[in-house]
Amino acid sequence: MSPVNKQAIAAAFGRAAQSYSQHDELQRQSAQGLLATLGESAFLRVLDAGCGPGANSRYWRETGSDVTAIDLSEKMVDEARKQQSADRYLVADIEAIPLPDAQFDLVWSHLAVQWCSSLPLALSELYRMARPGGKVAFTTLLESSLPELNQAWKAVDAQPHANRFLSQEQVSQALEGWRYRSTVQTITLHFSDAFSAMRSLKGIGATHLHTGRESTPLTRGQLQRLELAWPQQRGAFPLSYQLFHGIIDRD
Repeated sequence: MSPVNKQAIAAAFGRAAQSYSQHDELQRQSAQGLLATLGESAFLRVLDAGCGPGANSRYWRETGSDVTAIDLSEKMVDEARKQQSADRYLVADIEAIPLPDAQFDLVWSHLAVQWCSSLPLALSELYRMARPGGKVAFTTLLESSLPELNQAWKAVDAQPHANRFLSQEQVSQALEGWRYRSTVQTITLHFSDAFSAMRSLKGIGATHLHTGRESTPLTRGQLQRLELAWPQQRGAFPLSYQLFHGIIDRD
């Protein structure tokens, strides 16, 4: 991963803090995939690293866990607090968590580490937070995500309009040396038009590019070209994500 602008990422997700839950179908399906990979469901103390507006924090709290929720975006943490999702809250960077070692039975990080500068560093910090015998459960996006979006944008210009995520091999390399298991899940969402598909990305804050270039509003002509170039399925506009679910056992 290349260095990323953490302030810009926090701002992008902060702008989406209140709209996030209206566009979170990917997050809900993906969280179910990570839960299925994890298998277990009872943990005394849970850290939700990259909590967003708190849906997963609330899930773990409702199972009886004591939950600490952290996020890079202060507005996301405020939204999670407003929803009473966790027991305590902290604005923090996953790559430099300001907490002592080995506090949590489960360190949960769902769709957050792809925004970090270094996946090995992020995973090392998450591992540090888990107590011996505990687990780290994380999900990240893989490079084969959003092929429909990438194909459609080629009809408009040659600039990158979606983030380039790591390959499955690169994620596996970052896990070398730890005891872990993993699964890969593909989720395809369908929209009535290209604008709705694009709006779903904006609604969850995933508009900041790793290159640092902010997205600009589409012109009507660009949107028409996108619509024509988008690979449709039975009249619907698909948007596909490939997800890597990893479970690390803390020694």
